[in-house]
Amino acid sequence: MKVEIHSIEQLPEVARKLLGEFPDDRFFAFFGKMGVGKTTLIKEICAELGVNDNVCSPTFAIVNEYTDGAGEPVYHFDFYRMKSVAEAYDIGYEEYFYSGCYCFTEWTEKVEELLPERYVRVDIEEEDGNRILKARIIEQ
Repeated sequence: MKVEIHSIEQLPEVARKLLGEFPDDRFFAFFGKMGVGKTTLIKEICAELGVNDNVCSPTFAIVNEYTDGAGEPVYHFDFYRMKSVAEAYDIGYEEYFYSGCYCFTEWTEKVEELLPERYVRVDIEEEDGNRILKARIIEQ
């Protein structure tokens, strides 16, 4: 899947398309430079899932838990401030990653060795003021 995003107004449509493209997948790993819009897109995806909680980057907490429209947990990770993979073990990452619930990770490259065997890799790049989103299944 590849989408060119010209404005923030497109994000609800992009969120729907992303979820629709991967209906059976629950683990989405986001990659991209700081400020490219990872958190903003995750907010829209959560809205599409019916999350009414305040969705914000869990930079200091590492993980935020929200509740979707069906009452199920949604986990949002930000590994930016993590200094070592050991910190992921400390928060019990396995319980989240293998829960079967939606998981959205930012700064995923810091924990790439811990990712599930199958996940959706979402790369966001900036090009000429627009964003290019590429999403694909990774099976390890």
